[in-house]
Amino acid sequence: MKKILWIFLGLVGINLVSTQLKADIDVYQFSGEDNRQLYLDLTKQLRCPKCQNQDIADSNAPIASDMRREVHRLVEAGQTKDEIVAFMVERFGEFVSYKPKVIPATYMLWFGPWILVICGVTLVYVLARKRRTGMNNQNSQLAGKELSEQQRQQLDRLMTRYSSDLSPEKNEHRDD
Repeated sequence: MKKILWIFLGLVGINLVSTQLKADIDVYQFSGEDNRQLYLDLTKQLRCPKCQNQDIADSNAPIASDMRREVHRLVEAGQTKDEIVAFMVERFGEFVSYKPKVIPATYMLWFGPWILVICGVTLVYVLARKRRTGMNNQNSQLAGKELSEQQRQQLDRLMTRYSSDLSPEKNEHRDD
């Protein structure tokens, strides 16, 4: 009997939880196929303010549901695509449009990446030029100096030692 009671309570619990997990599905009636297509285009074109980079057609956020309802109302009222987008931008800000207008508020969005690329290329050019100039200066400074007799003797000793370390008969003994 206890086993049946636990099964019954488990099923009741699952039923209570599953009713909370249902998703709302928007079902709209359209007066024509053109309106339905316009609605689908607009809901793909407008961005959900809450979901960042998700359009209102795919978002489950309550604000996206309200926006879909408003788009449906405006489409059925006979407004054009541009009028509906303008209304949504006015109400929610430029963020809801995937194609914001070029205005002072969106200059960084439009021109910021180009400015960063230009700054990066300029920085690489300046650093490469400075490095090349620095190497040329070092080489010209060294080329103008003559070695003293002591430095020349030290260089000869090092070169002799280096060449004897690399001689073939020494390398054969190392392989053993």
